[in-house]
Amino acid sequence: MLAFIYSKNHGILCYTYGYKNMKISIITATYNDAETIEDTIKSVIGQGYPDLEHIIVNDGSMDNTPNIVRKYEGKYNIRLISQENGGMYSAMNKGIESASGDIIGILNSDDFYASNDVINPVIEEFKKTGADCVWGDLLFVDKEDTGRVLRDWKSSPYKEGNFKKGWHPPHPSFFVKKEIYEKYGLFRTDMSTWADYELMLRLLEREKIRSSYIPKILVKMREGGDSNKSIWHMVKANFGCYKAFKINGLKVSPLFIIRKPLYKLSQWFKRGNINN
Repeated sequence: MLAFIYSKNHGILCYTYGYKNMKISIITATYNDAETIEDTIKSVIGQGYPDLEHIIVNDGSMDNTPNIVRKYEGKYNIRLISQENGGMYSAMNKGIESASGDIIGILNSDDFYASNDVINPVIEEFKKTGADCVWGDLLFVDKEDTGRVLRDWKSSPYKEGNFKKGWHPPHPSFFVKKEIYEKYGLFRTDMSTWADYELMLRLLEREKIRSSYIPKILVKMREGGDSNKSIWHMVKANFGCYKAFKINGLKVSPLFIIRKPLYKLSQWFKRGNINN
């Protein structure tokens, strides 16, 4: 429920937005991820946030993934939903539609939260700013040795036109109010592996929702996602992101296809201290 509260900022009395008892839903789509899904689940459980549900949508896994999830289902607020080969974004949509939280976070089945202090700061940022979406930073780590950092995605606050320069938030660290999904739509399942990019572009650039950035590492992602499997996949993904501008009625130069991968170069230069 929305309420106005008073807060003091450098001695100045000001108004800010406050929310009472905000519930958060974390959505994980999974397919044959028995090797990593437990890390994902434990990182959510470890948050210790009292009003949190974890919805795991199993998209036709043939391995031990469902059995691993069921180990935790009765002990924690974890729900397993099944669908048959609808695809990752269809599974995410199914999770969002069934979520009861005020805030929705998407955590991939081979990713995990960087610490046990992720959800509380995110919720506090929503309360403090009244934002519709909140995001932070992300580390790409080695698939086998997750303590080995390969890339450091340090994000920044949104500024109009940023997407045209190649910028966008790290999607696994992107939290959104459920009412925003209900108002502006879910993931487009016809957008292949760039559906998350299209969603963020639509919400921030086209719909101009209120946003806030936390300068904190929220998620660790194992390197090797679908859009980064090969040079061809990366080129294809960049063309898909270019297409996302067109379908949202947003103008962009064809040079965007070059700017986007160039923007990522900064991720290879790691910050001095990555312990959040």
